[in-house]
Order: sequence, then C-alpha cells, then structure tokens
Amino acid sequence: MSKFDRPREIIEFCLAPLGVAQKTPEYKECYRRLEHVIKTFQLAAARDKQPVSVDFSNMKTITIDERAHGDE
Repeated sequence: MSKFDRPREIIEFCLAPLGVAQKTPEYKECYRRLEHVIKTFQLAAARDKQPVSVDFSNMKTITIDERAHGDE
C-alpha cells in the first residue's frame, strides 16, 4: 500500500469503504471537515519538521465486538 501525503488522497481512501456518493451534501460536508483537519495537522507537523504522510499499511487492526454493543 502506498503512503498518502495529499489531503485529497487521504480523504478519498478513508471515505471509500462507506460507499457514499460523492455528490451528496453529507459527503461534501464530511470531506470539507476532514480536509480542514488534515491541512491543519500537516501545517502543524511541518512547523515541527515531522512527517506529514499517512501509511495505511501500518494501521493497527481494530476488532469490533458486536455482541458488546447489542448487535449480533
């Protein structure tokens, strides 16, 4: 898997599993918010000379226990 450093790439990769149409108001608002967060983070990281790319291949697996939430 590639590393992403552009907000557009990161956002589209993260929203893809949801299967939401890109032209919906909800998608556009979510995209707008995520873009703000990522750009703010990248600016702060650049000031501190920290890496600003995201490598999803190193992402930890999250195990969801559906029974714990009442969904089976």
